Amino acid sequence: MGEIVTYPSNGHQASGYLTGSSGPGVIVIQEWWGLNDNIKAIADQFAAAGFVALAPDLYHGEVASAPDDARRLAMNLEMSQAAKDMSGAVDYLLGKADGNKLGVVGFCLGGGLALTLAAQRPDVISAAAPFYGLPRQLEELDWQGMTAKVQGHYGELDQGIKAENVRAFEARLKALSKDVDISIYEGANHAFFNETGRNHHPEIAKLAWEKTVAFLRTELT
Repeated sequence: MGEIVTYPSNGHQASGYLTGSSGPGVIVIQEWWGLNDNIKAIADQFAAAGFVALAPDLYHGEVASAPDDARRLAMNLEMSQAAKDMSGAVDYLLGKADGNKLGVVGFCLGGGLALTLAAQRPDVISAAAPFYGLPRQLEELDWQGMTAKVQGHYGELDQGIKAENVRAFEARLKALSKDVDISIYEGANHAFFNETGRNHHPEIAKLAWEKTVAFLRTELT
């Protein structure tokens, strides 16, 4: 089990859930629900797999259990502040993990933010694994400067993050000669990895997890 830690965020204080005693570092970014028990459990899974994981609390203590509340929190999230909090998490985790490179994994809202962080911190982020999310500020980010390899996990049935938009984003990165590998899983919907949700798909979640762990181990060790 991990602990809640605080770290500097552009002159302010941010917090997150830190777990794992040694190994390469992974930033784990929340769904639109917030830093809830499910995200903490995923961070613990990374710790059990040999990583040091930090899940930043981008809602600063707020957690939603109803979709309307989650939607409100997600819509009110200031991208500039989220970027600062994620960057602060990167700097903090560098002091706790092995090596000088980190990976980032994100789910739903956090999937897009994982890609955002990879674009904003190319000095540190060398591997990004987004799950069913795309960046909000697609045109504003420096994809040319991104150095991370990308392994994405998406659901064929997802009507929020549609397969054609995912493939268009993949093509955009490949046109910039980026190393990107996107899986769109047949029969999977949005949030297929969330075992507390109605769309959980155990078999596909297991496959995506195994691929993600292997990817991060390859890129970070």
